Amino acid sequence: MRADDYIRIEKALDFMGRHQADQPDLEAMAASVNLSKYHFQRLFTRWAGISPGRFLQCLTLNHAQTLLHGEASVLDTALDVGLSGPGRLHDLFVTHEAVTPGEFKSGGEALRISHGIHPSPFGDCLLALTARGICGLAFVAEEDKESALEDMMRRWPEADWVHDLKTTGATMERIFAPEPRAAHGASKPLHLLLRGTNFQVRVWKALLNIPPGQVARYGDVAGAIGSPKAQRAVGQAVGANPVAFLIPCHRVIRGTGALGGYRWGKERKRRLLAWETGRFAQERAGLLEDSGFDGAGIGDSGIEKSGAALL
Repeated sequence: MRADDYIRIEKALDFMGRHQADQPDLEAMAASVNLSKYHFQRLFTRWAGISPGRFLQCLTLNHAQTLLHGEASVLDTALDVGLSGPGRLHDLFVTHEAVTPGEFKSGGEALRISHGIHPSPFGDCLLALTARGICGLAFVAEEDKESALEDMMRRWPEADWVHDLKTTGATMERIFAPEPRAAHGASKPLHLLLRGTNFQVRVWKALLNIPPGQVARYGDVAGAIGSPKAQRAVGQAVGANPVAFLIPCHRVIRGTGALGGYRWGKERKRRLLAWETGRFAQERAGLLEDSGFDGAGIGDSGIEKSGAALL
């Protein structure tokens, strides 16, 4: 998706968020970004995987209230069912390993890292890739591209960095494939190479257990790694996540239900959660209806009582 297309999507999501209670029709949504109904429908469906109208309905089925008000956390539930079920996208296409202590100390010596910047459904992304897997993924703005690369290189200071758009482009296409389940479930899993402290790696692995379209609190993550009192340290590890999107730190919210911060911007966090809600709500729809879910969502200051507020 081109950068200008993503800007249109941003504007459309802003409009839908501000007018969600009014349930705007397709014509109104298209007009908000100066497109015809036909072109807007096609663009939005390509981004979200479902139509604008269906996406708007899905926002009212946000699963956050169920998760936050239930007795079991998302991570506890995932562990109880053996990390399987209809919402386990990461089980299908992401595997991971941590560098050895020696590799950590060497800072990537003798390691070749290909890098490149590519468009994504959420703006441009800087991808860093080794023969053993993805070691970095970051959302970047035009004015921050050089500093973003410098920050990523500091994580692997002794590695051989090579600009290689062909190699990184092929991986980017898999990461943000239009049909994630079909594309990733039937192909070789994406592999992550993680460089961090033992505690950080434990937190990042725990984040992979949060199903798409759902959220967990920092306390849930702390409990899942066996350190229930380490919520502050968990927050720091979440903020240091080197692989955006695939390690889903955007699915972690505050204990109060507030959205909380995000390394790559709170508004992008809203977009990610909204996108996942739309793309995975259809397979959850029957379960949500059976549960009697009333449609509340996440707002800036906690759980909203009427309508979803992810946008």
